[in-house]
Amino acid sequence: MRRRTVTAGNLEEILEATAPTPAEQPPAPAARPAAPQDDGLRTEFAFELPRGYVDEAGTVHRHGAMRLATARDELRPQIDLRVKENPAYLSVVLLSQVITRLGALTDVHAGIVERMYATDVAFLQDFYRRVNSEGHTRAAVTCPHCEGAFEVDLSGGRLGES
Repeated sequence: MRRRTVTAGNLEEILEATAPTPAEQPPAPAARPAAPQDDGLRTEFAFELPRGYVDEAGTVHRHGAMRLATARDELRPQIDLRVKENPAYLSVVLLSQVITRLGALTDVHAGIVERMYATDVAFLQDFYRRVNSEGHTRAAVTCPHCEGAFEVDLSGGRLGES
């Protein structure tokens, strides 16, 4: 097996070279059912940041969406020069790839994640782990007063709201 050094500049070239040819791709289905069927797979999860991202105009963006990560999303930060210089930057690059929307912003890039409050980044890191490792956004909690166990959904809403 031949080793190849990958840099950010030639990643697209490598991905194109290793993409399956049209002959290798499975044939497209002949007909689709009239009514869409729900296969139960969620690929995007809504969230609400604890503090919110404040943009240059002073607008606070709290509600957003994160998609499931692909293998490519997990591999791409490994060749990013910022990550090579500072491994802690990996989560910033990774989150910027999987956040599809943040308030009115649809182009979420590393610069936006860099300017988020630390509590929001920690929330997003945990949210990412739950969505991609466990497949859901629920967390088991225990009431400190009655010690009753129940689940909360981390994806949105304030405590006590429905």
